[in-house]
Amino acid sequence: MWNKDEREGNIDQTKGKVKQALGDLTNDPDLKAEGQVDEVAGKGQAVVGQVRRKVGDAIDSVAKAVKH
Repeated sequence: MWNKDEREGNIDQTKGKVKQALGDLTNDPDLKAEGQVDEVAGKGQAVVGQVRRKVGDAIDSVAKAVKH
């Protein structure tokens, strides 16, 4: 299950791609650049969320092993 960072990161990536496409269609280099920034930031946030989730899963696994 995705956590908040993963969801928001994926949303920002999509938003960035849309801005880039609109920038291409309207010949607006500023909008395209803004979209690129949003996409990269979204990728970073999604990775942070993935790492956070995997660390949490590992901690849960260790806790279950210790209980048994």
